[in-house]
Amino acid sequence: MKTDRLVAQTRLQSPVGPLTLAATDEGLAFLLFDEPVHYHTDLEVPVDADNPFIAAAARQLEGYWRGECPARFDVPLDLQGTAFQRAVWQALLGVRPGETSTYGAIARQVGAPHASRAAGAAIGRNPVAIIVPCHRIVGSNGSLTGFAGGLQRKELLLQHEGALLV
Repeated sequence: MKTDRLVAQTRLQSPVGPLTLAATDEGLAFLLFDEPVHYHTDLEVPVDADNPFIAAAARQLEGYWRGECPARFDVPLDLQGTAFQRAVWQALLGVRPGETSTYGAIARQVGAPHASRAAGAAIGRNPVAIIVPCHRIVGSNGSLTGFAGGLQRKELLLQHEGALLV
């Protein structure tokens, strides 16, 4: 996504480390961990925690950390990517807290049954972590694989949601 569409950003502290949230006029565009793999967190956009999309996301995340895991966050999103990426990200929104899915299942869901690696690449480029729950996607054998925020964060998020059997 081009960052020239961004109108506001803020930083939040969370149990999994600092998060950067950024919004456009259309919705939340980024929720990134520190040092993300595919996106910069050094954004040249005004800090504005009162932006309506950022404020809504912050309120919903506060509830999430208190254990109020909604079936789906309802903050408007402005997800910019290819048609395939957006289809994959939309499919992620259907994976509920406490559940996991696989890269292959997501690929099948978006009509590309032989494209689990492409689905994995799209999942890895998810610009709105936690809210678009890429952390709920595991390997076909149930193993924790690939997560732009690091496998330790992925494990913590899944444990928080009660999805990870240890």
